[in-house]
Amino acid sequence: MINSFKLTTLSMFITSALISNQALAQNVEQEQDEADALDFEKIIITGTARPATKMKSSVSVSTIETTDVEVASPRTAAEILRSIPGIRSESTGGDGNANIAVRGLPVAAGGAKFLQLQEDGLPIIQFGDVAFGNADIFLRADSTIESIQAIRGGSASTTTSNAPGGIINFLSKTGESEAGSVGVTMGVDYDSIRSDFEFGGYLSDDVRFHIGGFVREGEGARDTGYSGLSGGQIKANITRELDNGYIRVYFKHLNDKSTSYLPMPMYANGDSIPGFNAQTDTPHSAYLLSMTRLDGDNNISRSDLRDGMNPVVNAIGAEVSLDLNDDWKFENRFRISNISGSFVSLFPAEVTDADTMAASFVDGSSLVYANGPQAGQSFSDNANGNGLAMRIHTFDVDINDFGSIVNDLKLTRTFDELSLTAGYYVARQEISMSWLWNSYLMEVKGDNAALLDVEDSNGNLLSDNGLYAYGVPAWGNCCQRNYDLSYSIRAPYLALSTEIGDFTIDASIRRDEGEANGTYAGAVQQTIDMNGDGNLSIPEQSVSSIDNANPQIANYEWAYTSYSVGSNYSLNKNNSLFARVSRGGRANADRLAFGKINPDGSVNSEDSIDLVDQIELGYKFKGKGIGVFITGFMAETEEQNFEATTQKFFDRVYEAKGIELEAAYNIGELSVKGGLTWTDAEITRDQINPDVVGNTPRRQADLIYSLTTSYILDSATFGINLQGTTDAYAQDNNDLKFDGYTQVNAFAQYLITDDFSVSLNVNNLFDAVGITEAEEGSANASDIIRARTINGRTSSVSLRYTF
Repeated sequence: MINSFKLTTLSMFITSALISNQALAQNVEQEQDEADALDFEKIIITGTARPATKMKSSVSVSTIETTDVEVASPRTAAEILRSIPGIRSESTGGDGNANIAVRGLPVAAGGAKFLQLQEDGLPIIQFGDVAFGNADIFLRADSTIESIQAIRGGSASTTTSNAPGGIINFLSKTGESEAGSVGVTMGVDYDSIRSDFEFGGYLSDDVRFHIGGFVREGEGARDTGYSGLSGGQIKANITRELDNGYIRVYFKHLNDKSTSYLPMPMYANGDSIPGFNAQTDTPHSAYLLSMTRLDGDNNISRSDLRDGMNPVVNAIGAEVSLDLNDDWKFENRFRISNISGSFVSLFPAEVTDADTMAASFVDGSSLVYANGPQAGQSFSDNANGNGLAMRIHTFDVDINDFGSIVNDLKLTRTFDELSLTAGYYVARQEISMSWLWNSYLMEVKGDNAALLDVEDSNGNLLSDNGLYAYGVPAWGNCCQRNYDLSYSIRAPYLALSTEIGDFTIDASIRRDEGEANGTYAGAVQQTIDMNGDGNLSIPEQSVSSIDNANPQIANYEWAYTSYSVGSNYSLNKNNSLFARVSRGGRANADRLAFGKINPDGSVNSEDSIDLVDQIELGYKFKGKGIGVFITGFMAETEEQNFEATTQKFFDRVYEAKGIELEAAYNIGELSVKGGLTWTDAEITRDQINPDVVGNTPRRQADLIYSLTTSYILDSATFGINLQGTTDAYAQDNNDLKFDGYTQVNAFAQYLITDDFSVSLNVNNLFDAVGITEAEEGSANASDIIRARTINGRTSSVSLRYTF
């Protein structure tokens, strides 16, 4: 557990913050009808056993309304999350595959390991960091969303499984108001058009509905050379209101294709390479659209780069909430999801000059264009102004079955001021996927790069139209794999809350037990005539296939106990303090299959779960038109993980402490809202690489912040949103450091009529360069690295009609 010295230090920060804000409180008029700038009186249903207002709860929670989203001008769901204090959302992967962390908890291998993304109170998938199956890939934000509730730390440990860091819950509209909208959004300086619709209302006195969705088409924010965005979503629900509650049924269909942006070449100082703009270009190209490979059953098949991240989701669910009498309440939510699709993108495994790349095959070799307008010609030393070539690994993954079933049952008994909730959570998550990777050579060029062939000194080609290997020999042919794994979770939990005078006290405990069963298989090399021409080319003489005849088994169990105890003290109706101590856990899933599962299918207990201990101290202030929410936090986190791009395991302990601030101010037609998180994080133990002990975890900035301001005129609204971070280390060796940056987004809307509006939003108005991750840990400013950056400036115009 975290030592008392750190607790004392943090307490000093909180105490000073409380003194300054209580002084402010004395100068603010305390009126009953004062504006609630931070929605402190909003009922919170996320991460709590019993609904409560934000003011009386003892957790750090934020709410995001649709108006906040519009001003922030996000292009993806992950970009929406950047406005939440305490959340670090590295939203540079496109419409999914974002790295999302909370309060210094690590993101060692991508995804959102300690955070759960939910839709209407249930998880999208049970594990937020499945390799090439991160939860945000299966989420699309559209006009059917009513609001977003985000809880950091606290009772997230006991109100859901595998999310000790927090919960972000996307809540859908349910037809409580007779209203709707239709809208079209078109890219001004990029190719995209999207149509949204939603409407709802009452079918009768006690039956209401809501339905909505979107469809889109276009190239996207970067120059891919083809339509990288294609598809859409539809969601609907119907609610029967009862005298003592409601019953709701809903469904969702999502089939959407979007380009996945992986690290791309650039200079370590943030500058772009001649011929390749790191803010607008991508290795994706019209000259590499389809690929021949062996599928998961070792049959010759084809995949299409234009599919990108292609989630196909069909989900149906229901929720019931009944007040049985004055003392008893029954709630049950369930969802069945059928999830499949694909993830296919291009990863630069190496970027170097043409001579070095050619020599890596056979001495005396050279590179020639395999296709494109210069097909057959030599690749020169100064081609594209850089003379660089890339070794490309195709992250080509078939998502066969990520289906799940989940049920969350609660029964609450109220005794005067005491409320007792008993619940039982049951879930099953399938992880069935096939990794089907190939290797290509490509020039470093934006806007449709061509493929390159290798030619030996005798003029013989060592590759086929840019493909030099069926597999990834540069990584030891690691990554031709099949997973057919099933994870079952059972979690009884108990929570109680009570009010004693000005104190609200709650405590909860949860026991997670699970089991994993199934098989997984790795690569084996074969000789196969892949193109059927009767000849065996050099790549066909060693083809990576999946060793389905010799699968390995997974057959293990895990269990851990989580708890959370918190209290909120109301100093008066406008000031409150809270404190909380929590322990939560996260079961590790598919990444254990890279070497942590024993031959008999078992897993060592220390590898199967990671635990997180947290302490929080907070203060809330609600004044006339002003709201302040300050939380001090400390966390100690275990992490067992595997990173596919480096083929490395992690086995560490991290500590983090910091302060999280959320504030809002409304005066007349002007509103200002912002968040700031200061974090001091450290690697305190490493079983594999002790040299990094004492270092700051990769990509963890000291300060992240956001600020949104908007002003409403009679017929117009203007808004500015800032998203920023201070500098951060690229890797755990703490050598290469990224510069901090501030991204400015702008929004303007004009009402042509009361019902019809036109708006302009600009993402990254000043074309800032912001690096969020890199594969290299050490580099000089002039060295070439492979990094993910925020997109350059993109502008769009929207037309919207409300009714």
